[in-house]
Amino acid sequence: MKTSIIYNSYSGNTRSVAEAVHAACGGDLIEVISKEYSSKITAYTIGCYRASKGMCDPIEPETIDVTASDVIVIGTPVWAGRATPAINAAVAALEGCNGKKAVVFATCRNNGGESLLNVKKAVEGRGVTVVGEFVFDKTGIKDPERINAMIAAIKAAGTTS
Repeated sequence: MKTSIIYNSYSGNTRSVAEAVHAACGGDLIEVISKEYSSKITAYTIGCYRASKGMCDPIEPETIDVTASDVIVIGTPVWAGRATPAINAAVAALEGCNGKKAVVFATCRNNGGESLLNVKKAVEGRGVTVVGEFVFDKTGIKDPERINAMIAAIKAAGTTS
């Protein structure tokens, strides 16, 4: 099973979950970085507005080829109850994703809002089947049982056809 783990992170919480998945599953670990903001302050102020509108940021990498992957994992912080504009752009930048399976996750302080619903809808619009959704609040990102449950879902997705 080959996995592509695609994430955006500003505080490091989403990165830590993505790295735990990578350590357990291997594959490609792809950090999506917005080219839109000059500082964390502008990322959170302008970025939250853009997230609330479902907008996309210009990102690096500009395209994400997942043709060789069996499972796609997409992780986003929650800004204004939504996925970040960088993750919105990452979903739009996917190449070779049709017919793949995905597990999506969000990291947040209290709740995921509409972030996973929006990511799931966007990914499914690209021909991907979402087989798992996980929200990690401030305690969940440090809970090995919750992270292991997501890893198990990813591994199961890679073994089923």
